[in-house]
Amino acid sequence: MTTLLNPATEEPIAEIEPAGVEETDAAVARAREAFPAWRKVTPTDRAALLRRLATLVEEHHEELARIESRNVGKPISGARGEVGMIAQVFHFYAGAVDKHHGETIPVAGGVDLTFREPLGVVGLIVPWNFPLNIASWKLGPALACGNTVVLKPAELTPLSAMRLAELALEAGIPEGVVNVVPGKGSVVGQRLIEHPDVAKIGFTGSTEVGQQVMRGAAGTIKRVTLELGGKSANVVFADADLERAAASAPYAVFDNAGQDCCARSRILVEASAYDRFLELLVEATRGVRVGDPEDDATEMGPLVSASHRQTVASFVEGDPLFRGEAPNGRGFWYPCTLVEAQPDDRIAREEVFGPVAAVIPFAGEAEAIEIANASHYGLSGSIWTRDGGRALRVARALDTGVLSINSNSSVRVATPFGGFKQSGFGRELGMHALEGYSEVKNVFYSTEG
Repeated sequence: MTTLLNPATEEPIAEIEPAGVEETDAAVARAREAFPAWRKVTPTDRAALLRRLATLVEEHHEELARIESRNVGKPISGARGEVGMIAQVFHFYAGAVDKHHGETIPVAGGVDLTFREPLGVVGLIVPWNFPLNIASWKLGPALACGNTVVLKPAELTPLSAMRLAELALEAGIPEGVVNVVPGKGSVVGQRLIEHPDVAKIGFTGSTEVGQQVMRGAAGTIKRVTLELGGKSANVVFADADLERAAASAPYAVFDNAGQDCCARSRILVEASAYDRFLELLVEATRGVRVGDPEDDATEMGPLVSASHRQTVASFVEGDPLFRGEAPNGRGFWYPCTLVEAQPDDRIAREEVFGPVAAVIPFAGEAEAIEIANASHYGLSGSIWTRDGGRALRVARALDTGVLSINSNSSVRVATPFGGFKQSGFGRELGMHALEGYSEVKNVFYSTEG
């Protein structure tokens, strides 16, 4: 049995029997058996089922938020926001079912047309930092396209996904269409990656594990979507609204205790504004409310585990620029931390996945671009400036999949999300996600004789 702990109290909250290869194979078999009937469900009926699931998520909003908060350690206010987004995701893909169009192509001698066909059984492997949110990003388009799924939640945080599977059945989605199999990545995840009846893997996690997914999928030529690590740059020019940029910068790093692949953990500041911005940044960071996740006012909770806290702490050497307050006693707490850094420092190159930000000065636009791009990651980032031309020049120059100008947001239900370079490939959310869960079939229909 695996004992799940509340990261804020270290108290047990559940015991789960982890699945093995046999249970994984059984889930794949159920999904394979359910696929022919599910793909034949009419667009109208499939949309209605997804819409019903979205409504059930709304009706169980507080329950799901509490499960997520206790299992991950995230503040209840943030968990509520995430559950709200999950409902939006299923509403969006309910509306997308009949809008995923083929096309007709002018050719000689007949008519050429394309169809979007489902892949079959898809394996979805999701991380522990946003367990239910990221699961919905994959489930929504996969189900909308007519696939059946086997979802493997992270070993530490399976509870919300298991509850979602129950709601899917309650919504009327047939048995076998949505299967949740909790267990170790090295067992359940690896079996899904290698299983000959699994057509595609949708994976979110570290770049290192993403490499293993690609290697394992090669044996059966599986389709793969990878959303991996990040070391995103928050680029602040001297002409920006410094007060606004500094006030929002801490939450771009410390949301979810920094356990976010989109975290703007490199804060690049133009040298002429560096001192003033630093004053504002320290003051804003001092104001982040760290504490009991069940308190509505809490803005940052603990890290997910003791071992992860040790990893995060290993990145901070010597005295940081600023270290905030965190509760003493039980719980996997780590304070908001700011570190002055140079581009070649470890803290500026590697993903910390915790509440630690590296503040780095730059001399001008060209150097800002050079520093921001000097990473093998390319997931997200921000540009702060009042110069519209500069904003677009820098946005086009950065090797990054998701950018915000004068904002630190990364994710919207209707827009594509995904990375460049070793942050992965493929896109989630928006209509673009449907491309990753369907195949294009081309049909020529002769009209001659």
